[in-house]
Parts: sequence; structure tokens; C-alpha cells
Amino acid sequence: MKTMSHFSSSFLFVFLVSTAICITAMSSLLAAVDAANITINGNIVTYDRRSLIINGQRKLLISASIHYPRSVPAMWPGLVQLAKEGGVDVIETYVFWNGHELSPDNYYFGGRYDLVKFCKIVQQAGMHMILRIGPFVAAEWNYGGLPVWLHYVPGTTFRTDSEPFKHYMQKFMTYIVNLMKQERLFASQGGPIILAQVENEYGNYETAYGEGGKRYALWAARMALSQDTGVPWIMCQQYDAPDPVIDTCNSFYCDQFKPISPNKPKIWTENWPGWFKTFGARDPHRPPEDVAYSVARFFQKGGSVMNYYMYHGGTNFGRTAGGPFITTSYDYDAPIDEYGLARFPKWGHLKELHKVIKLCEHALLNNDPTLLSLGPLQEADVYEDASGACVAFLSNMDDKDDKVVQFRNISYQLPAWSVSILPDCKNVVFNTAKVGCQTSIVNMEPLDLHPTVRSPKRDIKALQWEVFKETAGVWGVADFTKNGFVDHINTTKDTTDYLWYTISIFVNEEEEFLQNKSSAMLFVESKGHAMHVFINHVLQASVSGNGTVPHFKFGTPIVLKAGKNDIALLSMTVGLQTAGSFYEWIGAGPTSVKVEGFKSGTVDLSASTWTYKVGLHGEYLRIHESGGLNNKIWALTSEPPKQQPLTWYKAVVDAPPGDEPVALDMIHMGKGLAWLNGQEIGRYWPRKSSKLEKCVTQCDYRGKFNPDKCDTGCGEPTQRWYHVPRSWFKPSGNILVIFEETGGDPSQIRFSRRKVSGACGHLSEDHPSFDVEYLQGSEIKNDENRATLRLKCPTNTHMSAVKFASFGNPTGTCGSYVQGDCHDPNSAALVEKVCLNQNECALEMSSGNFNMQLCPSTVKKLAVEVNCS
Repeated sequence: MKTMSHFSSSFLFVFLVSTAICITAMSSLLAAVDAANITINGNIVTYDRRSLIINGQRKLLISASIHYPRSVPAMWPGLVQLAKEGGVDVIETYVFWNGHELSPDNYYFGGRYDLVKFCKIVQQAGMHMILRIGPFVAAEWNYGGLPVWLHYVPGTTFRTDSEPFKHYMQKFMTYIVNLMKQERLFASQGGPIILAQVENEYGNYETAYGEGGKRYALWAARMALSQDTGVPWIMCQQYDAPDPVIDTCNSFYCDQFKPISPNKPKIWTENWPGWFKTFGARDPHRPPEDVAYSVARFFQKGGSVMNYYMYHGGTNFGRTAGGPFITTSYDYDAPIDEYGLARFPKWGHLKELHKVIKLCEHALLNNDPTLLSLGPLQEADVYEDASGACVAFLSNMDDKDDKVVQFRNISYQLPAWSVSILPDCKNVVFNTAKVGCQTSIVNMEPLDLHPTVRSPKRDIKALQWEVFKETAGVWGVADFTKNGFVDHINTTKDTTDYLWYTISIFVNEEEEFLQNKSSAMLFVESKGHAMHVFINHVLQASVSGNGTVPHFKFGTPIVLKAGKNDIALLSMTVGLQTAGSFYEWIGAGPTSVKVEGFKSGTVDLSASTWTYKVGLHGEYLRIHESGGLNNKIWALTSEPPKQQPLTWYKAVVDAPPGDEPVALDMIHMGKGLAWLNGQEIGRYWPRKSSKLEKCVTQCDYRGKFNPDKCDTGCGEPTQRWYHVPRSWFKPSGNILVIFEETGGDPSQIRFSRRKVSGACGHLSEDHPSFDVEYLQGSEIKNDENRATLRLKCPTNTHMSAVKFASFGNPTGTCGSYVQGDCHDPNSAALVEKVCLNQNECALEMSSGNFNMQLCPSTVKKLAVEVNCS
């Protein structure tokens, strides 16, 4: 995955020139491997400057990232099928080393990590695969996907010419390749895998490693090629990738990307349709109009393989989120949401785009474009051949103003920041800025955890809660003592988020702050990520860094007593670093602790003798597991205690009714971890973003996108709901375990189901006048197609009411439509006749349906909203 530190064009030019000798050396060393001879038996996958070639046919491919550990096996078939319905040809995934090799030679491929099963589901769907073996992934995944144990192998430095690192990397990659070969999953064996990737975005960091970095990049390429997979290898963001390895692009826009060799196709491995979230920050969104614009521009400018990262983001279950501070949700504002539902209108808008681009495939891949200037920021790329096939892309790169352009003696109106696609060089079938598909109205509907037991407030206080209270400080026997501070990560080795730093100080009863009944001040500096401060077993303060600056320092008043006082600092990680030069050396934990207020001056405890304990007592007892829950340690209570830090809660809950996706609503809790039947739901932390930050009510899609452009949720929790897969539930007797760090009200915990309650959409006269759903070829006939608004409710539901319907000049957006001064009074009746009690319906904008004579001087629009039940 990505970083935002992309090279500027001028710097990249200097870099490429300075490494030209290295590139030449790489190419000569690998010249014996010919791109045209990368097949064994089975399906032949080759490439040339224009595209991948599969069994002799050029292919224009649309790919979707779906990471198998970020969902569950029960969801995989539905996710893959929904991607296929969205016009996707290829499923792309990383291979997550730290999830598969838990310790040296201790491999795991079960549950969410059943890679073979995932690949075979893709194969059964008749789709291709891109397997990004890496094995470094970044991906907002803990430690960038590299196993933490590898850092502690003597002499190891990640991602450079380090012999121990290369040994274990090659061993794991060979293991994965052999597993794929054993299951006959490479295309050369008749399987779905058409591309494999080695390394990931290394070009962004290679120079930091000097000559060792250059040697490592060459070694990685050669090692990958020696695996003899029979399919091409790619290296994304690798500016010196040697032949025949294909270098690829990762960015929000890749239309201007050119491979370093003119003989390689233009491949976009990561088109980011949204962005990830960090606890305490806003919720980023990328408008579907801009995503579509980036895709259309890429294919307009000669692209042939484009992959959405992510198409389904999913969930960072357990402690898999990295960052640090990456949320448990990895929704990514992707076309398929975290819960597996199509995100409308993004999914639908891109589906239409994919279909139109596929209509153009032959002309695009078998002709060179002719570039025509249509204005200062307007242009056309025309793909035409002697057979009469002709495809045109008309672009308006102006991010403010619509433009009217002349193309082949016809006038075309181009909205700002948009691309119009003409599969026959005459008719506009799709414009990226004109969203004509529906928007789904999605709600999180609260449910009881125990629906068979009701109370007047419909809450869960009737549940039988059990409680286990942690000790603030060392539990059991201390692990060790040491003068000064140990690094948190080097001590826990990521076996837990938690490490106790404890010390005792003596306070004379004559100290002024005791006489005045005031407080001393504790000052702490830490490398990160978060900390709870306990004085004499009482929580005094909770502090943390954030996703931008993980380290922090703070001062807090503390209540001390005469005599001995126990200071216990619970240091916490919130996911480890995921990328960067030498990122594995970045630490966590306190670096300075001082107490001010004594007559003798400041007491610096930093070099004193500290006592350490790794993890929590409950973790050690494994009380979160569904079996062997150590029932003797739990105390039964009719009312769970509120605002109690360091407390474990357990309750037996029923499975929520229905079949909609389910989440835990943790809005009334503080920070901690959650499990269901021993399965790790993940870290919860309804930390709020600042109200002072900049958020938008409606995003302007025009102009280049960045992750801060279209944020929502200012002053609200970054993540309130936590996905619990349906397949984890039993019909009854489900064991929910919560560990709460700071104190919350567990009686307010709810299940919520993610429910599509309605659908809405709008269509204007100036939308392309074609129903993309039924286009079959590039021969477009105007009299056979009409602009159509299609509405659909979820399976087994129907349109139970029409909330809004207006043909004329309605205003507003989905959920807030308002009639304009021009309105056809028959609108509601017409919509009810076509849609009411139907699962789906189609509304044509034609003179036979609505009064087309209304508002003759304005562009008429149809807006509709329906309920689904």
C-alpha cells in the first residue's frame, strides 16, 4: 500500500538519470529471460507494450483488491460474485506473511488465512487473480505484513541487502509459490493467477538504503523470476525494475504514468477509491465522479490493467491493524463496504463505466491513439482502425468550468473535470460526472444483545454479566526489573498491546502539597502510542499520540499520600509501523518520567529501577477464548459496574435475528478489545475527532483528490460500530467478552444490523441518453436507448412507499430532495405505478411518462426516493 511521499517529476528525472548505470546492469544480468517465454504448459500469459496477452488475446482488465484475512471465508463467495457483477475481471490480494508463518517454519493456512480456498473461489467464479506475494505489503497492516519475530533474528535489517532477511524472504516466497503450484493455481497450469508481485513500493525508499537497496531490488527481481511460475512478475512503484519484470503505478491518478521500458504495458496496481481511517481523525471519502474520472483517463491514455485498492476493504480483526492508530474498520469508502454490501452510487457508477470501457476493448488495444486538442484544458484521444471501429474519449480537465467543444463537427458539452466516452466516436454513452444510478439509504439499526429478555427501555440490563477485575500494576510475579526504560515493542515483541512500567516512591508527610491538600505533577514523555497512568491503583490520566504523531508528552496532577506510593504506567501500542525506511527500528513506550512539587525539587525517575510485567492477567489466563474460560475467576453480577477501568466483562448473548450484517455499537465504551466465541472482533476506541477540523456536507468532486479533501465526522467518533461476521454466531449461547481499559457502560452495548432501508436517485435530461445496462456493442442506435433510472431494494424486500417523486427541477440530494418551482403533479402516481411493491423498477425519462413540456427553459430532472421493507 501507499505512502503520500511520491517523487516529484523533477526529482524522479534526476533519480532515474543517476541510476541509469544500475538499470543497465540489471537488464544485462536478466537479459536471458525473455518476456515472450514465460509459460510452461496451460494458459499462456505474455505481454507487449500495449497489454497482457492471455492465450494470444490482448486483454483490457479491471481488477479488485479483496484481502482474504480482512473478511471471513463465509463472505468470500459473495464478495467475489459482487465484484464480478460490478464488471470486474480480476481479484487481487496480498499474501500476509505474518499471518501465515507465526514463527519460523510454523505455518498457518486456516480460517481467514486459507489462501488456497480463496484462490479457488475466484477460479470457480471464472475470474483471474493477481497475487501480490511481496511479502512486504504495507497495507495499513501490522508491521507491514512482515513477522515481528524476523526483526529479532541476529543481523537482520528489513528490505535491504541483509542475508538473514533475504534468506527468510526467499524461503517464504518459495513456500507460497510451491503451494500455488501444488494446487495448480498459476495460469500456466490452468489456474487463475495471471500476475505475481515481488516487493511493494520499494522505489519510494530504495535510496535510503544506498547501494544495499539497489542490490536488494535486483536480487528480489532475480529471485522471483527463478521461481518459474509461468506468469509475469510485477514490482509496483519500482523505478528501476529490470526486464522482464513490469513496473507499475500506485496513486489516485495514473493516466500520466509510463513504464520505464517502452515494451511493457501500462498497469495501475493501486487506484485508491477512498482512504483509510485512524482513531481520533475524520472520515475520508472520495466521490464516485472523481474515481470514474481517474479510471477513464487511465484507459484513455493507454492503460490496460487497473486495480482498485480497495474494492472491498473489510475489517482489521484482532490486532492486525497497523499504522499505528489505524481503525479496526478498513472500509476504505470502497465500492463494496466493510460489511459486504454494494456501496451505491459508487459501485453502480463504476459498473456502468466498466461496461462502457469493455465495449471499447478491441479498438483500444489494437490501435494507437490520435490526440486532438479541443481547448486549453480539453482534449480527445481517438482510437480508430481500417475496419471502421472508432472510440473517442473527450476530456475536460478544467476543475471549475463546464465547456462546449467541437469534435467531428458535433458540439459536446463536457462538465468540469469529466471524461465522455464515445464507443462509436459519435454518441456519448457515459460521462464520468453524470451519476445516473441509485444511491442506497443504509442505516445501523440497534438490536438487543439478548432479544428474548426485554425491559421497558429495550436495553440489555437483564443480561447475566460476569466480571473480572485486573490489578493496576504487576499481577503475579514481575517479569524483570531494570534501571531505566526498556522499549515497549522490543519487550512485548507484539504478543500483546500492553506493558506495565511500575515504580514506588516515598513521600514525606511534611511535603507542602500534602499540607495544602494539593497535587504533585507527573510529567511523562513517550515514543507512543498510548498510556494509562495509575497512582496507588487509581486511574489518574489517559493520553495518546495520533496517526500523524504517535509520540506524546504530557503533565497531569496526581494524588499522592504520605509514605509509599505506587506508580503504574500501562503503556499500549495501537498497531505497529507499516512502512517507511528502517521502520522496524521505530519503538514505543516512555522515555522520561518526572514528578514535580517536592521541596527538594523535581524527582527524575527515568533512570531509577523499574519493575516490568508483559500483558494483562486476563490475556495470560486466556479468558477471552470460547473454551476453558476459567469460570472460577469470573464474578457474577446483576449489574455490570460502570466507569471501572481494567475490567473484563462476559455475557452470553443470542444471535441477532435476520440475515443482515451485524456490528457491535460501542459508543458508550472507552477503549479496549472485544471477542465473540473466541473470535477476535478487534480493538474498539470510539475516540472523537476534533470539532475544529474541516469537514464537508457535500463534496465537490472537481479537481485532484487528496485524503483531506472530502472528510466528514468532525467532532464524532471515528469508529462507533465494529463488524461481527454472521458466521461467528451460533443460534444461541454466544459468549461475548469485552476488555475495557478506561471505564464505560457495558449495559449500553448493542448489536446493530446494517440495513438498506431505501433507495433514491436522480436523472437529468443532460445525462447520456443510453441505458448502459442493455448496451451490447459499439453500434449505438439512438432510437433504441433512453436514459433510465433503475431502483432496486435488497433481495426479499420490496418498495413499500414512495417518499419523494418529482419531475421538473427538484433540488437537494438523496434523503433531502425538495420540489422546485417546476413539478409534474403526476410524478408520484407514475412512480408508484411502476415501482410500488416491486423489488426493482426502471423509470425512463421519455415523453410517454412525464410531461416533457414543463420548464422549457431549464434542464429537467427526475428525483425519486423509495422505502424498502
